[in-house]
Amino acid sequence: MDHQPKFFENLSGAGKAIAVLTSGGDAQGMNAAVRAVVRMGIYVNAKVYFIYEGYQGMVDGGDNIVEVSWESVSSILQVGGTVIGSARCKPFRTREGRLQAALNLVQRGITNLCVIGGDGSLTGANLFREEWSGLLEELAQKGKIDAEAVKKYAYLNIVGMVGSIDNDFCGTDMTIGTDSALHRIIEVVDAIMTTAQSHQRTFVLEVMGRHCGYLALVSALACGADWVFIPEYPPEEGWEDTMCVKLSENRARKKRLNIIIVAEGAIDCHNKPITSEKVKDLVVQRLGFDTRVTILGHVQRGGTPSAFDRILASRMGVEAVLALLEATPDTPACVVSLSGNQAVRLPLMECVQMTQAVQKAMDEGRFLEAVRLRGRSFENNLNTYKLLSHKRPDAELPKTNFNVAVLNVGAPAAGMNAAVRAAVRVGMTEGHKIFAVIDGFEGFARGKIKEISWGDVGGWTGQGGSILGTKRTLPAKYLEKIADQMRTNNINALMVIGGFEAFESCLQLQEARTSFEEFRVPICVVPATISNNVPGTDYSLGTDTALNAIVETCDRIKQSASGTKRRVFIIETMGGYCGYLANMGALAAGADAAYIFEEQFDIRELQANVEHLTEKMKTSIQRGLVLRNENCNENYTTDFIYQLYSEEGKGVFDCRKNVLGHMQQGGAPSPFDRNFGTKISAKAMQWISKKLKETYRKGKVFANTDDSVCLLGMRRRNLVFQPVAELKSETDFVHRIPKEQWWLKLRPLMKILAKYKTSYDVSDSGQLEHVAMLPKEAETGAI
Repeated sequence: MDHQPKFFENLSGAGKAIAVLTSGGDAQGMNAAVRAVVRMGIYVNAKVYFIYEGYQGMVDGGDNIVEVSWESVSSILQVGGTVIGSARCKPFRTREGRLQAALNLVQRGITNLCVIGGDGSLTGANLFREEWSGLLEELAQKGKIDAEAVKKYAYLNIVGMVGSIDNDFCGTDMTIGTDSALHRIIEVVDAIMTTAQSHQRTFVLEVMGRHCGYLALVSALACGADWVFIPEYPPEEGWEDTMCVKLSENRARKKRLNIIIVAEGAIDCHNKPITSEKVKDLVVQRLGFDTRVTILGHVQRGGTPSAFDRILASRMGVEAVLALLEATPDTPACVVSLSGNQAVRLPLMECVQMTQAVQKAMDEGRFLEAVRLRGRSFENNLNTYKLLSHKRPDAELPKTNFNVAVLNVGAPAAGMNAAVRAAVRVGMTEGHKIFAVIDGFEGFARGKIKEISWGDVGGWTGQGGSILGTKRTLPAKYLEKIADQMRTNNINALMVIGGFEAFESCLQLQEARTSFEEFRVPICVVPATISNNVPGTDYSLGTDTALNAIVETCDRIKQSASGTKRRVFIIETMGGYCGYLANMGALAAGADAAYIFEEQFDIRELQANVEHLTEKMKTSIQRGLVLRNENCNENYTTDFIYQLYSEEGKGVFDCRKNVLGHMQQGGAPSPFDRNFGTKISAKAMQWISKKLKETYRKGKVFANTDDSVCLLGMRRRNLVFQPVAELKSETDFVHRIPKEQWWLKLRPLMKILAKYKTSYDVSDSGQLEHVAMLPKEAETGAI
């Protein structure tokens, strides 16, 4: 992109006052957004105010509207809910209430408002903005403010951030709190599965979502539920029989448990509610299965925010302040949101109107339209769920006579098993025979390969590590043996799920095509590694789970440091030469510094960091957290940095170090990784099917072009297939990282929120887009 970088230093908040409030239902991650707004506001020299208790506090004024400092938002990043409170507010719905609110703001010189809430809260804010000049004139007529104030505070700027666990707001991939709510649901489902397995029980789980089935749908996808009920897609007439047949078929296949997920707003095609109790009674009466209902309720709103929500909210908070600084009287009220991994600004009312259009479509029984309006990501989730949860009878399946092999390569990463499951089931639906290769290319060479069926991969989504087994061995030294195995088993395509080794392996196989015709078949790489160092993709499978493990540990360590006071922890993360985990972990955990290979540092910078921490110890925040990527510098090792900090901090703070190690590779996959793995792998298998049809000539598959060996990656807002040969030029093979990495743009964000002066390129910000323009392929930000 050839643009002149635009830096926000040119934007000053001097003389401006920004107020932040949270309204409507609470959501995990709201505090991270509040923290980012406050710190970014103070950073650009604006005054920042808290408005406690949402709009009620704005109407009541007094101590509810308070100027805040940098330290006011310390230690709130890891706290769920909202520390500034939220309340439903009837008075604000009346003009009288809004008149009082306007007076309270004008008295403090506040004309910039950052509202974190759902569509109701944001619509209220927009109405307030439209009435603003009229309200001020009325206040002047009543003698409550003078004419000078009317002129000085003539415009109210509003920026919204959507905080809602339901993900029910159109225009944004993920609302703040959704990912954390999914974490809560999946934790419960994983726990329930073990007890259901023991007793051969059926569990009906009710999750939140009065008007939106996102949580139900995505959690059903993430745990492989047998059936899901959502408001946007009611079951067809006679669903009771279909569901019972499906449940009993699963039991007949030796499946010891059934999971049914019901959104609280689920309805049938006549708009009649389907309750969890109704579903339970049906299963008991028709099938006699031992059935239990679990209603998750407010558990979903609680708990600590996930890494994803903290990073999302921090990015949105900073973007919101930039939007307020750049706002003019003609700028419409906007919402900052996420599309893919891009922060975007959208006109608030366009989003609200589209959100209301979904509800209208559902009320009028236009359900297919409702699903379409929810956006491409929602539609994809629904289609993938339908594809993977119901096995069609063998007689109905096409028969292609193609054999596709699936293998894992490199280090284990959470989400690999979800990807294998999706590959097997989509492949079978497309009519192929699927072969599983045990222990990567090493196992392949030894003939450890077997056909795998639909039932074999049941329950795999929630399993961590790699069930097939994985090795780092590259195929180069086994080419002949692997070619033999491919010939013996008549393998017509390969799907390689893994990290940098998977990418390198496929380059080697492509180069070996000149000597071995067996490799002239479609080959697809699905990137899976905690290091997030694969070229051609912004995200790799497993990264999100590892990031959550790091952040969880950092939270505990921060707690320990807060207890002892004046203590700094040095934490070493994995990632090879890629600093993604250290940098994003630091952003999500609220660290003071992160040392990474991509941004070289010297002794002067280490010295500056020590001085920065020394200053920090003089404030009320007497603890420090420093992350270091394992390979960031061969001489400035974790021990060296620990010793340097210990020596330089003598008498001011003491030091501890912690090497996180392989715990970052383990654990159950996060909801994000389960879903991303499922969706990306399903898409990869569909690509393989398409390539097989294209390259099948005269009774055999012959694929010899560059575009028949591809890597499926997430790029900005889209999932794209890229020939591995073309990615070579984008790769630093010595350090095993891409030459350009998108997340380095977020590096200044971490520094700003830790009170360092830095430059921040905001060239990508600032363009107000329109809802209809957003490419709906934006797949991941959202899961």
